[in-house]
Amino acid sequence: MRALLRFVLVGVANTAVYYLFYRLLLLGMPYVPAHLLAWSGAVVFSFFANSLFTFGVRPTWRRFLAFPLTTLVNLTFTTVGSVLLVEAAGMDERYATLVMGIAAVPLTFVLTRYVLTAGREQPAPPPG
Repeated sequence: MRALLRFVLVGVANTAVYYLFYRLLLLGMPYVPAHLLAWSGAVVFSFFANSLFTFGVRPTWRRFLAFPLTTLVNLTFTTVGSVLLVEAAGMDERYATLVMGIAAVPLTFVLTRYVLTAGREQPAPPPG
């Protein structure tokens, strides 16, 4: 349960990192490249924060290269789920992505834990 709480905290911090990068990059470039660069920076931040703070594992190149898969699964899950909620269930589109974002937390947590701790018997507790 403690790791899940840390995961959620990293997610909040990651959103802030993304938005800060995005707003700074907007000062010198169009919004699409700014978004892509900010997203990339946020993925790197999330990798290190989840490795060190959430799961207490040493960052490695193998983990780093596998980590973006967790983001792609999250994107696919939230997008498909949002479309289903809006189109099939009639949910207001303003809330569907929020509902799916919350629903994605357990799935993304399990996938991230697997990617970052694969090959270990049990993840070491994070420092602190």
